[in-house]
Amino acid sequence: SVCISLLTIGGDLPLILPSKLGGYWIDPPLERLVDVSPTSSHYGLDPESFDIMERDGEAKIYHEFFRSRYHHSFTAVDPSLGPLVLSVCLEEEENRLRVILRFRSLTILVNYEKFFLMFPFHRKSPSTQKSIVTVSKFEVVSYLKAPELITAFDEHRVSPNFKFGILYQKDRQFTEEDILSNNDESEEFKEFLSILGETIQLQGFTGFRGGLDVCHGQTGSEAVFTSFHEREIMFHVATKLPFTEGDPQQLQRKRHIGNDIVALVYQEGQTPFLSDVIKSHFLHCFLVVRRVQRAEETGETVSVTAREDVPPFGPVLPDPPIFTERSLLREFLLTKLINAEISCYKAQQFSRLELRTRSSLLESLQTELSTRSQCMMGEPSLSVLPSSEGVRGASEGSGGFIENFKRAIRVRSHSFETLGVPRKSGSSASQKPKVKIHNGDKSPGPVLSDSLGPAELKDQASPQEETYKEDRYL
Repeated sequence: SVCISLLTIGGDLPLILPSKLGGYWIDPPLERLVDVSPTSSHYGLDPESFDIMERDGEAKIYHEFFRSRYHHSFTAVDPSLGPLVLSVCLEEEENRLRVILRFRSLTILVNYEKFFLMFPFHRKSPSTQKSIVTVSKFEVVSYLKAPELITAFDEHRVSPNFKFGILYQKDRQFTEEDILSNNDESEEFKEFLSILGETIQLQGFTGFRGGLDVCHGQTGSEAVFTSFHEREIMFHVATKLPFTEGDPQQLQRKRHIGNDIVALVYQEGQTPFLSDVIKSHFLHCFLVVRRVQRAEETGETVSVTAREDVPPFGPVLPDPPIFTERSLLREFLLTKLINAEISCYKAQQFSRLELRTRSSLLESLQTELSTRSQCMMGEPSLSVLPSSEGVRGASEGSGGFIENFKRAIRVRSHSFETLGVPRKSGSSASQKPKVKIHNGDKSPGPVLSDSLGPAELKDQASPQEETYKEDRYL
């Protein structure tokens, strides 16, 4: 009723209206007196600010600085912290020690300069005055394929592929059922789709498919696809997905768009889009676009809405948020869509899923490395140093496991042959890591893929699709 009242007033209406229940921010804000919008919009438009965010900027450090150099890796199970995987690389020419310590909840990266003279890694918890890591000994990793498994774990959130929904909202369409029931595409809408990407035939398509069927036509015959700065993007266009007669919810369409994290809405007319009109557990952000006429110039105006726990993301909207150049609009929208998804992963719901997935993958990695190493060494267990070394436990405030690593690095008690990692760069360092961890020769273990963004192959699902295989948008 509010929307109908607004339409009878006339004039330019906002692209987005907030939910009656709240829980969303809108940019540009409806309150024009607000000094700073959620994404810090400013006057003017600077294409140089169109920077694509990295979901995990430190994920490739092991691959870049460890795999091509001689290094040690170790595993342990801490009584309080759970499985740990440590990698240590000595760069003798620079007298530097690189350390990566992987916990369930995070990864710690440390560079030590002149570490033989000063090795300040022993840290204590301020509240308990005990070492954060309480385990006193680690097992050395001697499995030949360990670098591949470790790389796969570190980069399990990194993916060059994205999928986004596209909704077509006509004038006086207020509900989810109205928007999802559109079948015909106006010339204006087709022109907008051509800005985003190329309309491709799904049958036999070999690029990133974003969960669409490329063999049997069960998800329609066409889709919109594009490559953008070494990334592949598949769009789930509602009007191109199968339409089911007699189904007001159009579950065939919502099955895909409802499982996306970010969607783009193209409006024809003056009907605002309601932030929560599409019911979905996963959709956290919408970009809304509408064509406007200013004097003798035609352009597209853009607005953004996201759930309140989604952090701000760029690029910033110009003021006014109107684009008259197609190339600039494309660059802005694709960058904004990618950054929106990366920011949505920081929302509470996805953060919990991500932590659960990381914990499971780290436990599998630690078990795999430990078991394989013991088999290669012919020992039931393999410690970094014998217990006769008398390493003090963490309860004594010794930081024992770091002392073990200092000795291990200095004396290099385990030869290069036991690790199977060359001192110098070789062709093996450039090989792509395998995506799966195997628990045995015949029984594959869990796939190294994050529920929110696995390192996937072209024909695999999108970042979030690996876990969201059930349609939970209702």
